[in-house]
Amino acid sequence: MSALALVLVFSAAVAHAVWNVIAHGISRAGISFLWCGAVAGAVIWGVAIPFTGGMQQSDLTGFLIGVGVSGALHVVYMLVLQHGYRVGNLSTVYATARGSGPFLAVIAAIVMLGERPSGWALVGVAAIIAGVVALGLVDRPSRGDTGRRVDPSLVFGLLTGVAIATYTIWDTHAVREWHLAPIPYMVGTCVMEILIYSVMLRGRWRETATFARFQWRRIVVFGFLSPLSYILILIAVTLAPVALVAPLREISVVLVSLFGVLALKESRPVARLGASGIVVAGIVLLAL
Repeated sequence: MSALALVLVFSAAVAHAVWNVIAHGISRAGISFLWCGAVAGAVIWGVAIPFTGGMQQSDLTGFLIGVGVSGALHVVYMLVLQHGYRVGNLSTVYATARGSGPFLAVIAAIVMLGERPSGWALVGVAAIIAGVVALGLVDRPSRGDTGRRVDPSLVFGLLTGVAIATYTIWDTHAVREWHLAPIPYMVGTCVMEILIYSVMLRGRWRETATFARFQWRRIVVFGFLSPLSYILILIAVTLAPVALVAPLREISVVLVSLFGVLALKESRPVARLGASGIVVAGIVLLAL
C-alpha cells in the first residue's frame, strides 16, 4: 500500500473520529439531524467544487446513477444503525458493524472487483478487524438477556455491516468505472440524501428548524468533516485496493477509544489499549 494512500486513509480516520466526538449526542434527533447534516455537507462541499477541479472527466450518466444509488444506500445505512442503537447495546452494535463491514468489503472486493491482496496484507486486515471488534466488546455486559434467543445488537450490527460493505463496494465501483471526481460525487450523494430525508421528515419542519438553530455549530462541523472523511476514502480507493482501504479506515474506532481512555477516563483502559495495539500491528502489516 502506497504512503500516499496510507496518509489519506489515516487522515480520513482522524476526521471521522473528530466529528463523532464533537457530534456525540445530537444524532438522537434522528431524521432532523440527518437532514441538517446532509444540507450542511452539500452546501459546504458544493462551494468547494469549482476550486477543486470541478467535475473533471466524470461521465454524467455514470455520475447520476452513482449518486442516486449511493445516496439511497447511505440512508439505509444510517436508518439501520440508528434502529440498532435503539433496540440493542451501543458498544456491541458499533463493534459488530465496524468489524463485519470491512470483512464483507474485503470478500466482495476479492470476488467482485478481482483484487488480490498479498498474504501479509490479509493478515493485517484480519488483525485490524479483530482489534476493532475487541474494542467494541470491551464494555459489553458479561451476562446477556437470557429471555432473547437472538441478541438484537448482533443482528442490527451485522445488518449495518452489510450496508457499510455495500456502499463501500458500490462507491468504489462508481468512482473507478465512471472516473468520477470524489468531491462532486460526495455532494451529489448528500443531495440525494436530502431528498429522501425530506420525504421522511413530513410535518416536522418546525422541529428541525429549532434543532438547527440550537445545534448549528455541531451541524457545520459534521457537514465539513463527515463528507471530508469519505472524500479522502474515495480518493484512496483510486490508489489502493479497497480490500486494504476498507479495514484501515476503521482506525477511527481506535482513535475514539483512546479519546475515551485519556479524556473521559473510561473503564478497562488496559483492554482498550491492548485491542488498539492489535489494530496498530495490522496497520504495520498493511504497510509492508
